[in-house]
Amino acid sequence: MVNKNIEMDWQRELLPYAQAVDELVVKFEGIKRDFERLNKPSPIQQVLGRVKRVSSIIEKANRRSIPVDQALNKLEDIAGVRIICRFVSDIEQVVALIKARSDYDMKIVEEEDYITNVKPSGYRSYHITVKYPIFSEGSIKDVICELQIRTMSMNFWATIEHSLRYKYDGKIPDDLKARLQRSAEAAFQLDREMDLIRNEMFEAMKTIQTNESITEKIIANIHKLCDVPDFDKVGEYNNEFITLYREGRLQKLVEFNNNLESLVEMYSQNND
Repeated sequence: MVNKNIEMDWQRELLPYAQAVDELVVKFEGIKRDFERLNKPSPIQQVLGRVKRVSSIIEKANRRSIPVDQALNKLEDIAGVRIICRFVSDIEQVVALIKARSDYDMKIVEEEDYITNVKPSGYRSYHITVKYPIFSEGSIKDVICELQIRTMSMNFWATIEHSLRYKYDGKIPDDLKARLQRSAEAAFQLDREMDLIRNEMFEAMKTIQTNESITEKIIANIHKLCDVPDFDKVGEYNNEFITLYREGRLQKLVEFNNNLESLVEMYSQNND
């Protein structure tokens, strides 16, 4: 059990780590909001942060034969931020965003791709260790922080596996290990399938958005033709538009709008 006075010293030493985690969480949440403001799908679904508990730091230092007074300098996951994505392809996008910031606020120290190079247990995640500068006690201090980027299913699996390791004191029975490995592979296959579905979903969304845009242009052009003196074909064009709209033939709508724009331009030039 950690002595209370020592723990109070630990708490002071861990303040910069807590500050770094808080700031990084806010930054990644800000990136997520930027995508949402631009009406773009955000690769970031959720951001979580934590600082290792004192007992966990001491236990890990002992396990790695690191003197406790050197733990803060030797361990690189004391500060941790977890970025959860919906799709595997989102992970690549988040990694690219982090690399783009490496020159000024998240200097990359190390990368570990446990998605391509899966751990024997079945664990998948993308880890990036960064140095993050914070302003503390009147000066700039670089804090080492581990960023974990993973999908929701990877995170769910990792949470269960972590709990089991604690329950069995790191010695999970072989039959349960095998079941965990199979479930990890099944979860990854689901992630890959969802990536394919996502691509189809985005294509459908693009089609809908394009359809809406063309529809708005057609309506605007028909209204412009209504203002043309002695133009008696507005009703005819309106009926043709309704027919094409009901059929849902996007290419025909595009061609129809092009014809309308030519008419509007021609009458506009005649009136000048």
